[in-house]
Amino acid sequence: MSEPIITVLEKLYKLHESLYKLSLDKATIIKENDMEKLQQMLKDEQSHVAAINTLEVERQKLAKQLLGTDKDVTISECIEAAPSEMKGKLISLQTKISDIVEKLKDQNELNQSLIYLSLQYVNMTLDMLQPKPESFTYGRPNQQKSPKKPSFTAFDSKA
Repeated sequence: MSEPIITVLEKLYKLHESLYKLSLDKATIIKENDMEKLQQMLKDEQSHVAAINTLEVERQKLAKQLLGTDKDVTISECIEAAPSEMKGKLISLQTKISDIVEKLKDQNELNQSLIYLSLQYVNMTLDMLQPKPESFTYGRPNQQKSPKKPSFTAFDSKA
């Protein structure tokens, strides 16, 4: 009865593992600053995420059938309801999926940091190349400029 759910969980694990490999490749692409490859990588990731979402919907449907309920069901609840010969396989798949999701999360955080640092570098470079415009204000040509005082006003009222 729970064979189809094992098949779906195995597919989910393989997709997550493939997505993790893509995220590792993405780090290299970000370091190389190859925008074309990065755009293609994002398309590949989106197709993986769509497939994962589809399998998750199927997993939920199968889990609800297994438990005979209408509410969302976790893998842990499936393990409790599964026959004893399937529990070992389900526990193994749950552990593998949890581990790969954790690795994926860590790698995505690293990739996000790399992108942020890359953007900081680009902004710094642009700031160095583009001088800041001086403030154009009218005044007497022979008047010396006085250093600007900080514009701080204090309003003390006793009402």
